[in-house]
Amino acid sequence: MADGSAPPPDDLRDLCADLAAEHAALDAVVADLVGAAWDTPTASPRWAVRDQIGHLAYFDEAATAAITDPERFAADLAEALGGDVTAFLERTEVRGRTLPPADLLAWWREQRAALLAAAAPLDPKARLPWYGPSMGARSFVTARLMETWAHGQDVVDALDAERPPTDRLRHVADLGVRTRGFSYVVRGQEPPTGDVRVELAAPSGTTWTWGDAGAADRVSGPAEDFCLVVTQRRHVADTELVAEGALATGWLAIAQCFAGGPSVGPAPRSERRRT
Repeated sequence: MADGSAPPPDDLRDLCADLAAEHAALDAVVADLVGAAWDTPTASPRWAVRDQIGHLAYFDEAATAAITDPERFAADLAEALGGDVTAFLERTEVRGRTLPPADLLAWWREQRAALLAAAAPLDPKARLPWYGPSMGARSFVTARLMETWAHGQDVVDALDAERPPTDRLRHVADLGVRTRGFSYVVRGQEPPTGDVRVELAAPSGTTWTWGDAGAADRVSGPAEDFCLVVTQRRHVADTELVAEGALATGWLAIAQCFAGGPSVGPAPRSERRRT
């Protein structure tokens, strides 16, 4: 958590309110799309705008199931992942790829509303099953916010749309800091010892900080840029982030705040232009 921030509430209602606002910000980008605009390619291979929204709808629905019937969710997950994982992932894409746009949008709206209703009254320390290790409820909802913002960024980029950054990015930035060790573990590497100080300029003009103020290794710059890097939507060379020290530069080169196997983010723009 950023230094100086308020202690977390006893439930997840404030966090869910931020997630709802993140839903609404992306909804405003896609609500008036018609026809072929839904098939606009995004940066994700094989995925159009409709696939990004379908992905969010599918996993919001799965997240609700994990909350409301965790034993059933865990059993279904074991069955799905015990077989062909590639086939499972392809099954998650089918509905979003085949629904008419109006039905796709309605599906996403229905599932995100159900998720918010199920998550808001949770004890933040409750454990919930998910794709990988179980997660605390607060981290679980934060991850849904991160996913909404990150996949929303793919949509915004594809459509050349506007979605101004807000201080809701604090949740994404905090997740990015807390998953520093995971970025190494998921690659089969031992996380390095030593602290990295992170100082980010929030959209509101305040400063968010993590880590030892005296640490030699540091990351600083706009909070939005940091969030784009840890969600692998931008290469660090295409941002205004400044990394000082080997620990900082090594981390930003592999930063990954989302679950799953190790992922490689985008190449620098200069390299993509050459290609």
